[in-house]
Amino acid sequence: MTPQMKVLRRGCCSVCSNHIPPACIQTHTYTYTRVLPLVCLMLDPPHSPQLLNCLTPEETAQCRHGLYFQDGERRVDYVLTYQVKKPSSSRARRHSSRFTDNALTRSLRRTRPQARSAKPDPEPGPQETSADHHEDDKRFRREEFEGNLREMGLELEKDEDGKTPGVGFVKIHAPWNVLCREAEFMKLKMPTRKVYEVKQSSSVMEKINTFISKVTDPLHPNVEENRIENVKHLSHPFSREKQHLLRSEMAVTYLTLFQLLYEEWASYSVFYKYQPVGLIRKYFGEKIGLYFAWLGVYTQMLIPASLVGVFVFLYGCVTVDDDIPSMEICDSRRNITMCPLCDRVCSYWTLNSACGTARASHLFDNPATVFFSIFMALWAAFFMEHWKRRQMRLNYEWDLTGFEEEEDHPRAEYEFRVMQKSLKKEHKAQKDYGLFYEAVNVVLYFVSTPGVGVRGGGVMNCHINVAVECCFQIGVTFAIVFGVILYRISTKAALHMSSNPTTRSNVRLTVKTTAAIINLVVILILDEVYGAVARWLTALEVPKTDKSFEERLIFKTFILKFVNAFTPIIYIAFFRGRLVGRPGSYLYVFESYRMEECAHGGCLMELCIQLSITMLGKQLIQNNLFEIGIPKLKKLIRYIKSKRSAFQEEEREKKLQRYETDFFLEPFAGLTPEYMEMIIQFGFVTLFVASFPLAPLFALLNNIIEIRLDAKKFVAELRRPVAARAKDIGIWYNILRGVAKIAVIVNAFVISFTSDFIPRLVYQYMFSPDGSMHGFVNHTLSYFNVSHFQNGTAPLEPEILGFSVDICRYKDYREPPWSPTPYEVSKQFWAVLAARLAFVIVFQNVVMLMSDVVDWIIPDIPKDISVQIHKEKILMMDLFMKEEQGKLQVLDNLTVDGEKENSSAHSPQLRPRAVSHTQSNSF
Repeated sequence: MTPQMKVLRRGCCSVCSNHIPPACIQTHTYTYTRVLPLVCLMLDPPHSPQLLNCLTPEETAQCRHGLYFQDGERRVDYVLTYQVKKPSSSRARRHSSRFTDNALTRSLRRTRPQARSAKPDPEPGPQETSADHHEDDKRFRREEFEGNLREMGLELEKDEDGKTPGVGFVKIHAPWNVLCREAEFMKLKMPTRKVYEVKQSSSVMEKINTFISKVTDPLHPNVEENRIENVKHLSHPFSREKQHLLRSEMAVTYLTLFQLLYEEWASYSVFYKYQPVGLIRKYFGEKIGLYFAWLGVYTQMLIPASLVGVFVFLYGCVTVDDDIPSMEICDSRRNITMCPLCDRVCSYWTLNSACGTARASHLFDNPATVFFSIFMALWAAFFMEHWKRRQMRLNYEWDLTGFEEEEDHPRAEYEFRVMQKSLKKEHKAQKDYGLFYEAVNVVLYFVSTPGVGVRGGGVMNCHINVAVECCFQIGVTFAIVFGVILYRISTKAALHMSSNPTTRSNVRLTVKTTAAIINLVVILILDEVYGAVARWLTALEVPKTDKSFEERLIFKTFILKFVNAFTPIIYIAFFRGRLVGRPGSYLYVFESYRMEECAHGGCLMELCIQLSITMLGKQLIQNNLFEIGIPKLKKLIRYIKSKRSAFQEEEREKKLQRYETDFFLEPFAGLTPEYMEMIIQFGFVTLFVASFPLAPLFALLNNIIEIRLDAKKFVAELRRPVAARAKDIGIWYNILRGVAKIAVIVNAFVISFTSDFIPRLVYQYMFSPDGSMHGFVNHTLSYFNVSHFQNGTAPLEPEILGFSVDICRYKDYREPPWSPTPYEVSKQFWAVLAARLAFVIVFQNVVMLMSDVVDWIIPDIPKDISVQIHKEKILMMDLFMKEEQGKLQVLDNLTVDGEKENSSAHSPQLRPRAVSHTQSNSF
């Protein structure tokens, strides 16, 4: 955060300093980690933050008094807001305190003057007395808060007579000496006057990079930061004693910066251009700049993955007519009678009726998908390494190479819990409850106060409660998936009873599509619920620091949303069709619902349908439609509540001060939702990519829109966030690595157990008489004697095909009914199972080994950056050595001059000594 922000947080407690917006006076948005604030006596936040999107007074004269103090000279750096309850107001203010009173605040109230008015109401009602006392208490806390800010050197000016009724504003200005002091404390790096030439390497890779930069020059935004400079200024932590070495910076016109971001970043017309990451960092800070830089790298890396995915899909389209198993299924001359798909209402059916499903499955279930799975695993490794190098380059360009995060300080909630504990201990010490009663209170305290205390009982109990709650939420997801399964089973049976032949012929497609849509709606609803549950569980733990709170919140949110999004997909991929049983001995749920079977082409097609609907639905509805529609809806509601027309509202906003206009913008909710939707998308792209090769393409198209949508949101629709320093993306990188590792295992199991890739290989090389795929379909079908149906499960219309059926076929590796061991698994089953397990082991180890090799070969730090960092250290050392030598020479000269004056004053008859050669050179 900025130096102004640091002073602001020093002048208040950690409760009062939450979500204070950044300033816009400094020439560059310098940011830092949180520092320990001074003790503040307020437990209720007296101010809510207000954004200040900066404009210069010359360019917007009507807002001059909004961007400056009344004197027109001191510029506004921050604006804090609070509710003002006027006596004539008929609307009672609703305000809930986050913390209860304690002994310290009560003692302050006793020292405060009781009479606030010269003529108090002689007979105030009890509710009015309570309300007045509450308002006086809040006013006292605000005054105390503002006094602490003034003690830290900040200058304040109030504005309670604005055009926004019920809202007061406190404008804050940070003088130059305060900024210098805080910048020195924060060790902000500033460019010095010393420059050096950055020599371009003559290697082949450098020539290739130069050629690529020339080719892609039209894709860069029209900003000066993209110009390649051959000279660079050395950077050094700011010091008031060395200001003469620092480069004098020209002030940045923030209107120009704002306009550049709006035109070159937040416009859909520049969707094909790179992002101006440097400008984003200057305006929003390093943390937000790193997010958009990561999003840009991720989107760029999706381009080769999309091209390969499209190639794999086209390969399936081209080879579908040459696929022998599909041809055998579609051959009408092969009169293969299949067993019913459900009890009683379903009848026998011919295999060639599944021709469409078999041909569609080949589009995604072909040898190219194995290659694509290996490619995507290596792609994930390359993406992680490329981002590490890009992140290191940004750290160097943004002068963050030596930045280390300072120790985070306790959160206000944690300190309040600790204070509660100490007060309870003091209270217990004053009274004698008795041994038994005191022991009961201690137990109850630790049960009701999680995360606090030296003993581990309360902490352990809190973690157990959180784990149980997480398991319960995951169980809710499983229960909903199970409910969708029952819906599929019952709907399939009901549609088979329909008298409409079109309905009966499209039962599978209808059930698949409707079930996938239901899963999507449930996922969207539970995503919002799980976000609130994760925050509640994290608050229940009472983490000590803000960093710990954020990491725990991210982890819980990711686990819950990940399980919510991928549980239906995991069921279809690994469980559906494997818990069915066989004809005559099916597995039933609640003794009436028979478990689902996969289509003859396998469950890969159904997995593709579920994955595509979930992925595209989340991106279209949750990521884009909600982000566009919700702000518009809120604006419409604001118009309706104000009972003004759009023209009246526009005219009213023209008369408002700049900070009053920005007060109505939406507050910034953090980067967690932005990261989360991209991480879930990364899971869709990598985890089940073997079943949906077009996933990278749809992710790429979504991200192209997402970047500009987020840009427009940050620039025009949100309050300007608090700038924060960061040198990496934090816990999100570890989550990405975890998802990439899991993706290797998941794709190995999808290829091995969900697709027919392994059974085809086993048949071709072990059981095929001529080494081809002819006869594969017949090899995978087992025989069943229809007289062995259980009572009440045989079809009601056994002769629907026009002939009597004695033997039907079903997909499984089992012995025929005339075998000595009828319906037992055959040796082909064990051969296929062994091959599947062997493939999983080989695929997993080979791909992970290749990923580790990629990680080892590619260095985390680019060579040119490491060379320049080393060179800067040497040049900086030489600069300081020359400065010290210059100081010593000046001191020597002053000493010699002093000796001359003394010698001439005390010994005028003596001839002056000749100056030595060394001294003359020093002059």
